[in-house]
Amino acid sequence: MTTLIWIVALLVVIAVYLSWTAGRLDRLHSRLDAARAALDAQLLRRASVAQELATAGVFDPAASIVLYQAAHAARQAEEEQREVAESELSQALRAVFAESGQAEAVREAPGGEAALGELTEAVRRVPMARRFHNDAVRAARALRRHRKVRWFRLAGHAPFPMAFEMDDEPPAALTAQVG
Repeated sequence: MTTLIWIVALLVVIAVYLSWTAGRLDRLHSRLDAARAALDAQLLRRASVAQELATAGVFDPAASIVLYQAAHAARQAEEEQREVAESELSQALRAVFAESGQAEAVREAPGGEAALGELTEAVRRVPMARRFHNDAVRAARALRRHRKVRWFRLAGHAPFPMAFEMDDEPPAALTAQVG
């Protein structure tokens, strides 16, 4: 009889441990979803402000077209092409703001100071949001690689989390204004 009690107690302990691990994994997936939503919001904000600036008429026509097309492509990109489109927007922003006079031209336009401030905030927040997302991905992946998670299928049918890799280096002309 005592053997049966010990077996039942051991099974209860194992069940509680597995339940705790599944809950932890669920919380990590929730954190991952929230981080992805925040990243998407920051990327959309950056693309929207860039598109608004491109149509404001403060840049030369070539710079406006390059910036508008990159921002439009980033906003319309399918999930599989999103990282490439966002990287191209980062490159377009660096190309447009490579000349120090571009930021001054935007600042001198009506409403330009606010638009430039919003773009500066957007390009500053994208790398942070991406870092938070990738940290959540790293934590979820680490837990999902444990044998107990794989053997007992504690992740359910949730897809394996993927990091968001893109070129998110902000233009030097915009980062110089913050510091």
